[in-house]
Amino acid sequence: MNINDPAQLARIKAEIIDSFDEELEMQMEEDRLDDLLDDGVEPTAEQLLDRKVYFRELFRLQHELVRLQDWVQHKKLKVVVLFEGRDSAGKGGAIKRVTQRLNPRVCRVVALPAPSERERHQWYFQRYVQHLPTAGEIVLFDRSWYNRAGVERVMGFCTPDELEEFFQSVPQFETMLVRSGIILIKYWFSITDEEQAFRFNMRIRDPLKQWKLSPMDLESRIHWEAYTKAKEDMLERTHRPESPWWVVDAVDKRKARLNCISHLLQQIPYEDVPKTSIELPDRTRNADYYRKPVPTDMYVPDEYGGATGTDMARKSGR
Repeated sequence: MNINDPAQLARIKAEIIDSFDEELEMQMEEDRLDDLLDDGVEPTAEQLLDRKVYFRELFRLQHELVRLQDWVQHKKLKVVVLFEGRDSAGKGGAIKRVTQRLNPRVCRVVALPAPSERERHQWYFQRYVQHLPTAGEIVLFDRSWYNRAGVERVMGFCTPDELEEFFQSVPQFETMLVRSGIILIKYWFSITDEEQAFRFNMRIRDPLKQWKLSPMDLESRIHWEAYTKAKEDMLERTHRPESPWWVVDAVDKRKARLNCISHLLQQIPYEDVPKTSIELPDRTRNADYYRKPVPTDMYVPDEYGGATGTDMARKSGR
C-alpha cells in the first residue's frame, strides 16, 4: 500500500470515515442525522450526500427488518440465512446491520469455531443442525456448512472423498430443511482480488482491526486462485431452485449492506402485526419503604460529567 499515491490515500481516508460511520450507526436516529454527521472529518459535498442517503436508507431498511421480525414471531416462521464469501468480503458488517435493531432472542448469529476432535468424527452437518431455528426465530450463519466446499477444500482439511460426499449430501440436506418449513436464504459476498488486498492492508495498519487478520486470512491470499475455483465449483453444484445462491457485489461495502438487506426483505412476504396498546403502570408506593443510600466509594468514578455518586443518587432518587 503506497500512501504517497493520491488514489490510495483517498481510499484510506474513505476507509477511516467508514469506520467512524460504523460507530455513528449504533447511536444515530434519523431525525438527528444532520446534526450527528459532523464527526470532525471534512468530506466532499458528494461524499456527504452519499452518507446521508446511506444512513437514511439503512434506517428505513432496519425499520422494515423490525416489521419482518415481528411477522416471523407472529407466524411462527423459521428462517435461516447463510453469509458466505472470501475473508474480508464484508459478511460481518452486513450481519451487524441486520441485527442492530432486532431482538437477540428472535434473531441470533451463529459463528462456529473450528470443529473439535469429537465434531470432526460426527456426521458433518451435525454441529450445524443444533443451531437451526425453532418456530419464530431467525438464525444468521456467519459461515456455514459450506466451509467444507471452501476453506476445508483449499487448505486440505478434508479428503477428496469427504468433499464429494458433501456435494452429494448438501442438496438433500437443504431440501430436507426447506421441506420441514425452514426458509433458507444463501448469500455469497463477492469482492475483487484488489479489494481484498486493500482491506487486508488496512487491517495490518489499523491497531483496532488487526485482530480481524488471522494466519488463515494471510494463507487465503496465497491461495486466491484455488479459492476462486472452489467458489465456482460450489456455486455450480449447490445452486438449486429450492435453495438458490444470491451473489452480493461487495466491493462497495455500503451498497452491499443496503442491497443485501433490501433483497432479504423481499424473500419473505410480511405484514404489520396487530399490537395491543401499551401503558406504563403506576409504581406501587409504600409508606414504610426506605432505600438505603449507596456508599459513594462504590460508584464508578465520573470522569466525564463531574457529578459525584452522591449527587447522582440524590438527583435520581436511587
